[in-house]
Amino acid sequence: MSMVKTVGVCKAFGALEVLKDVSLSVEQKEVVCIIGPSGAGKSTYLRSLNRLERIDSGQIYIEDKLLFDCVNGVNTVKMPPHERNTALLEVGMVFQSFNLFPHKAAIDSVMLAPVHVRKIPPEEAREKAKLLLERVGLEDKFDAFPSKLSGGQQQRLAIARALAMEPRIMLFDEPTSALDPELVGEVLSVMKTLATGGMTMLVVTHEMGFAREVADTVVFMFAGSILEAGPPEQIFSNPKNNRTRQFLQSVL
Repeated sequence: MSMVKTVGVCKAFGALEVLKDVSLSVEQKEVVCIIGPSGAGKSTYLRSLNRLERIDSGQIYIEDKLLFDCVNGVNTVKMPPHERNTALLEVGMVFQSFNLFPHKAAIDSVMLAPVHVRKIPPEEAREKAKLLLERVGLEDKFDAFPSKLSGGQQQRLAIARALAMEPRIMLFDEPTSALDPELVGEVLSVMKTLATGGMTMLVVTHEMGFAREVADTVVFMFAGSILEAGPPEQIFSNPKNNRTRQFLQSVL
């Protein structure tokens, strides 16, 4: 089953075309890493999957259900809003800039959405939040506020917060780009554990070592289009597209 599928997705900001006919399918338990230069449309594509960006045209499926079929910016799929929103709750997202609540302690931040959106009883949500914080290595930071956490700890908290909604798909938008180099490893370690555990993941990343080691499929985007996709060994060792080759030579 395709957990995420897009067909012919296009998006423009004024005269600037940022996504051009992007078609991609992510299967259950698959880890897909999207690489490419800045301005390639990688983050815009990721944000379009959970409606943070509205596409101009194309189709978006979540778990084989067509949620968006847009023509000239108008979604032609007739569906009760609650049904679409329920489907989108299966998609968790981790941003590059953490987006934590500065006035919430770690455990309160993690249990907030399950209580208010999933309607889970507070005590049950608190116990699950504790387990998630332990899972990302923050068992001693239950009561810590974001200002008292390192960048790596803040990003691990953001991952725990996303996992608290029990999503079936996780989107990561350059999750280590805002971190000091020595903190990158601790976040990637949590992501590797998720991948090993069978989480379906779509990751925009500049960490080529992570993409090579963890991805099932690596996608190269350039100027709003997917130019090449394949297994890591093919993309990194024998890229077919000249742009892919030039990009990898510049970053490796």
